[in-house]
Amino acid sequence: MMANGMTLAWRSVLKIKHSPEQLLDVTLTPIIFVVLFVFLFGGAVAGRWQDYLQQVLPGIMVQTVLFASMGAGTAINTDITKGIFDRFRSLPIARSSPLVGHVLGDVVRYVVSLLVILAFGTALGFRIRTGPLPALAACLELLAFALAVSWIPTTLGLLVRTPQTVQGIGFFVLFPLTFGSNIFVRPSTLPGWLQGWVSVNPVSHLVDATRGLLRGGPVAGPVLLTLLWTVAIVAVFAPVAIGVYRRRA
Repeated sequence: MMANGMTLAWRSVLKIKHSPEQLLDVTLTPIIFVVLFVFLFGGAVAGRWQDYLQQVLPGIMVQTVLFASMGAGTAINTDITKGIFDRFRSLPIARSSPLVGHVLGDVVRYVVSLLVILAFGTALGFRIRTGPLPALAACLELLAFALAVSWIPTTLGLLVRTPQTVQGIGFFVLFPLTFGSNIFVRPSTLPGWLQGWVSVNPVSHLVDATRGLLRGGPVAGPVLLTLLWTVAIVAVFAPVAIGVYRRRA
């Protein structure tokens, strides 16, 4: 299954090579978010936008890869609509290979988005204080979590009829997870009921882990919680997506 999945993942990479405009969302969106939130809200939240940049950039890295994970569900739904999956069914490959290929193929999009946001943040004055190895660990954990989350839009892509519906439902789920977290403001400034949601939100744990690995601070607890959430999401949604695809096949 993995060999077939890697072959189909390379197909996704080749699609990006021939249509590089597919990377516009993961290159322009993080830049727009950094500019908007740092310069629009930085002074109000932290007093100086330079200080807010250090706090918010790791969170925007998290938000960017989560939004990019929606691409897997949209791409799968598009392939199903165009009949490409009907061709896959006629090939001597594992039934779940097309799904694995789509999920793994999105790694390129995640890597590009992280490189863009780190480069742009560095140009504005963001600095990594922990060193290259912790920074690499932060990026790897972000990639692992994004790959896990991508199984959710993958499941949606198999269940709904149009790519637009995948995006609509997906963002309906992602917006409370990202904006209802500690990405943009400190939880202590929020109402009590919202603080409760932020404390159990897996995105908040991922943000804490990323900030700790990039800027310093406690990392053991947030990293462990993030890894547990990563495993749990894959354990729930990957079998569901594969089961739905096999029934459709």
